[in-house]
Amino acid sequence: MFEELIIQKTLRVPASTGAAGDGTAVARQLDAALLDVGFAASRALLAHVGGLAAGPAMDLASTVVGAVRELVGDHVRHNAYFVGFPHDVPDTVEFWAERLRAAVLADGAVASDAQLRALVPGADLLSLPGYGTYRHTYADLLAAHDEFVAAAGDRLTVLHLGDTVGVEATRLYLSLAGRSTPLGAADLAVLADLALGCAEGEQPTAIPVRENRAVVNEVRLVLGMPLVAMDTTTDVLRLACQASGGDVSLATPTRFRAFARKERRLMLAALNDVVAANPGRLGDVARHAERWKRLGERLHPHEYGRWPHAQDVFAVARGERTVRNLAGRAEAAIRAGAIEVAATTLSASPGLLLRSADRLLRLASAAERDTVVDAVTGALGSASGRVLCSLREHVANRTAPAPCRMYVGRSRRAHVGPDTRPPLPAGLVAELSARLDAAIADRLPVFERPLLVDPDVLDVALPLSGKAAEGGFAVLPRGSRARVSGELLRFFTYWRQTARSTDYDLSVLLLDERFRTAGQVSWTNYHHDGAVHSGDVTDARDGATEFIDVPLSVGGYVVPQVNIYSGESFDEVAESMFGFQSRERDQRGAPFDPRTVRSRSQMRGRGRVALPVVFATRADGWEAVWLHLYLSGRPAFNRVEENSFSTADRVRALVERRYLTMSYLVDRMRTRYDVAVWDGRVPAEPVTFVGVEAPDGLPDGSRVYTLDRLGELLPV
Repeated sequence: MFEELIIQKTLRVPASTGAAGDGTAVARQLDAALLDVGFAASRALLAHVGGLAAGPAMDLASTVVGAVRELVGDHVRHNAYFVGFPHDVPDTVEFWAERLRAAVLADGAVASDAQLRALVPGADLLSLPGYGTYRHTYADLLAAHDEFVAAAGDRLTVLHLGDTVGVEATRLYLSLAGRSTPLGAADLAVLADLALGCAEGEQPTAIPVRENRAVVNEVRLVLGMPLVAMDTTTDVLRLACQASGGDVSLATPTRFRAFARKERRLMLAALNDVVAANPGRLGDVARHAERWKRLGERLHPHEYGRWPHAQDVFAVARGERTVRNLAGRAEAAIRAGAIEVAATTLSASPGLLLRSADRLLRLASAAERDTVVDAVTGALGSASGRVLCSLREHVANRTAPAPCRMYVGRSRRAHVGPDTRPPLPAGLVAELSARLDAAIADRLPVFERPLLVDPDVLDVALPLSGKAAEGGFAVLPRGSRARVSGELLRFFTYWRQTARSTDYDLSVLLLDERFRTAGQVSWTNYHHDGAVHSGDVTDARDGATEFIDVPLSVGGYVVPQVNIYSGESFDEVAESMFGFQSRERDQRGAPFDPRTVRSRSQMRGRGRVALPVVFATRADGWEAVWLHLYLSGRPAFNRVEENSFSTADRVRALVERRYLTMSYLVDRMRTRYDVAVWDGRVPAEPVTFVGVEAPDGLPDGSRVYTLDRLGELLPV
């Protein structure tokens, strides 16, 4: 049930429990099939397949190949509008004129080239015959291209043998549920599936993130099992939203479903226990009063007199009782100018105090600043490690005014405004940073083995939130940097509409070293400075793909983006993805080949313009800087030319920000452990390996932390 999911999330293949036999031939076929999509089986995995009977071996091999093909986007057919792409792509205006000529000739009229070009600016391109729809089949595309030519730099990702599917599923479930950082939408869906499958097995000792609690408890609610880790009234509200198919983050309203009597009893009992243990939790109710009123209509608390504290929650929501929460008392003190009082008040909630530290320090007088610093220091031992790292990253960016300030919500919607905050004094930043460094180092996980670190992981931003990334293959958190090899980049986007005709447009904005617009490539401009567009596809009932090639000789910044011109949003389409390949100029083959795919991410954010990643020129080459941003855009007809200014602002804000990376965490680890840099040689003794991918052949007993588990390295 979970085999493909486990392979895609962990690059580990669950061991088959099928009958033993001679599956050597299947193992050879699997090895060849994996190489065709840029993967390789570890020696242990090939040996395992070879030791199975032919039937179980073939079942396992089919599951593995299907999982990795979908992982890199090879499960669909990527057809290009111009069959010869990247060659034989016409000039944009000439192509439009050619489509106009086809329309004119269809009516028996005659027009000169000059007349046709004059008609282009006002023409309705979508009405022209053959525009935006494929004029050849996928088989025709393959026939028009020579066989793929492999290059030394092509990607090869190793798959490893895991334990049985039950063990692997439990391990993944405990890892996701126990994360100290919020999960993205894709991982929350995975957690929900695993929570159901693992409901009768081992459960996490703690579920720090409240959205994760809601997902786990929804399963327990439906199964009639006791709820776990409920310690605030809002936990119950999140659970009701999750169980109703709504927004567990509470960012948008939810229409609550009708709950069965046993479900109402479980939720009201949990609510009663929370308030009985800490009556101050009633102060959280007013923030979501309207939602509590709507939920009360579904839970009928008046029918359950044995839980009076639960009834108090709804009395507060209706305004029959007034309870002032901690944040409200602190805000009142701030408005009165009593910053010391505000800091002392917030000390009761260490996480809230640390999130408010910048504001308190800016508002504090010189005499009050020491009190605020002491309060912040006192909270370092109680707040979560994720909050400590977030504050450490924040203060590192506060010594000078930023060119602009970017706000990114949980849906990855980005807003930019002027940064009017005065910078914090350098001495204060240094003092806070030193105290945070010490607190973070003291709370790092304990390792029994020496650390072996892949240098490629050092520039990966700390995964402080799964919402700062999309699901997919080789996708890094926002702010991460990765070196890019090859002579050209090939971007691709694929989408398949659900019900309405949907037109997505892959575009590239080119910026110079000062973030000024230097050009663009899109459906309105097929060519620019060696970059080339594959052609505009406007209907995706059977799926559609657009490509753009950009040679790495282009300077400055290359910003690929996907604009919704018309139709369904990124959340509404049946499927949508963005990815990039790196190629050599003389590599032949179809426009899409999985062996050259460096990364593929889903597009599921809110907004009408997606900005997945930016590529920046450096003295020694190019690097990718992950964005994972969405712009609001317009309801329809979004084009790269019209959002270049807002895009450049967001790119600059993110590129110039200093993110806390794995390099920072490794430096803290060096004070406590032996840390060696991975040089490609297999160590003789077991190690704790930290890297982007796990190498083959690590000694038995080694622990491995790759992209899917980096969050477990954050301070507890």
